[in-house]
Amino acid sequence: MNITTIILAAGKGTRMRSAFPKIMHKIANRPLLQHVYDMSKQLDNNQIKIVYGHGAELVRERLKHLDASWIEQKQQLGTGHAVQQVTDQIADTDTVLILYGDVPLLKLITVKALLANVDDKSLGLLTVNLSDPKGYGRIIRDSHGRVQRIVEEKDASNNEKLIKEVNTGIMAVKGDKLKLWLAQIKNHNAQGEYYLTDIIEMAVGEKIKVITNHPHSEDEVMGVNNRMQLSHLERVYQQEQAANLMEQGVTLRDPSRFDLRGSLESLGQDIDIDINVILEGKNSIGSNVTIGANTRIKNSVIGDHVEIFDNCVIEDAVIGAGSRIGPFARLRPETVLGVNVHIGNFVEIKKSDVAEKSKINHLSYIGDTTVGSNVNIGAGTITCNYDGVNKFRTVIEDGAFIGSDTQLVAPVRVGKNATIGAGSTITKDSPENQLTLSRVKQVSISGWQRPEKKES
Repeated sequence: MNITTIILAAGKGTRMRSAFPKIMHKIANRPLLQHVYDMSKQLDNNQIKIVYGHGAELVRERLKHLDASWIEQKQQLGTGHAVQQVTDQIADTDTVLILYGDVPLLKLITVKALLANVDDKSLGLLTVNLSDPKGYGRIIRDSHGRVQRIVEEKDASNNEKLIKEVNTGIMAVKGDKLKLWLAQIKNHNAQGEYYLTDIIEMAVGEKIKVITNHPHSEDEVMGVNNRMQLSHLERVYQQEQAANLMEQGVTLRDPSRFDLRGSLESLGQDIDIDINVILEGKNSIGSNVTIGANTRIKNSVIGDHVEIFDNCVIEDAVIGAGSRIGPFARLRPETVLGVNVHIGNFVEIKKSDVAEKSKINHLSYIGDTTVGSNVNIGAGTITCNYDGVNKFRTVIEDGAFIGSDTQLVAPVRVGKNATIGAGSTITKDSPENQLTLSRVKQVSISGWQRPEKKES
């Protein structure tokens, strides 16, 4: 089966009350359209066509990485008109799948079941039963239960509005049939638009069987039209991710307060994740890892037996096995920690390598630095790596001890087993196995009096 998938994504989304096109709003940090594309990309022998319109330049610029043909619908005259823009790119023998760029949670298994119903004598239509069908086109069946047509709500009679089975707009049909029917649709309706749904009645007239499928849940086919629906589907999506992780053995202290905005490339055993943790991008987490509350991790590798305390931010970093991070630590991009490294509270590290068993426990900034093994860096230490124009590197060799409140002005090297006295500003290389310090002479002034506030 050769498939042409048409994703309709031209709508403005007025009820979103946003300057951005509706399809660019995000669930799990991915645009709605990206979700639909990613699902359809999993189909074999599939060519994807995206019909876009509102916010055309922004949509193309932000989503130019998608492997799809882009067709602009300059006037939004209905779903039928949108699909008409693609007819010259549809082969007669193709199975055409029609999806919507604002319906992000549609499952691959549902789509495959729909496609299985398509041949020269039948088409597939995805419908759903809603307790409140307001706003949806109703499925009209005959006395034998066979689909006859779809009537949009604005064109429906009072009796037809009582029908609970509604059209999702998602369908699959042979290319030659679709092109023939699209050429015949009219805009004689309350909206003055060309409805794609009109082809159902045409198919019935030609004795083409309309076979309906149903999604696992109505959330799967819910479109996003306002911020409330966007928020609802975000939580539905995150609950699915949480359930999947718990099935794999991850402990989530509260699944309703966990967000996965990306993927887990690998996952160990006995992982414990506290509340309000956000995992973004592509992460790998080893075994026996604990992640404290209110922590954000992005594009990072976490080794076995790592303990991450509360309120940490970790991005594009590698954390070696047995390390302890936080609380309130920030690991910025290109940070690589060896095994059994301790990074404490209010420590920030950027573009630095820290070798095994080294400790940076309190209130320090380490940037553009190579730290050896068994190094102890005291509280308030700063590597001064930037002169306002260029970045320079600091090297701290194995076994060095850096006293509290030290400034290391790069480029500078601290030798093996060297000690830097507290309160020093180091501007030259410090030799190994020696104490280096820089301090002004301490003086006490006798007879000095603290200033007093003068009365006005």
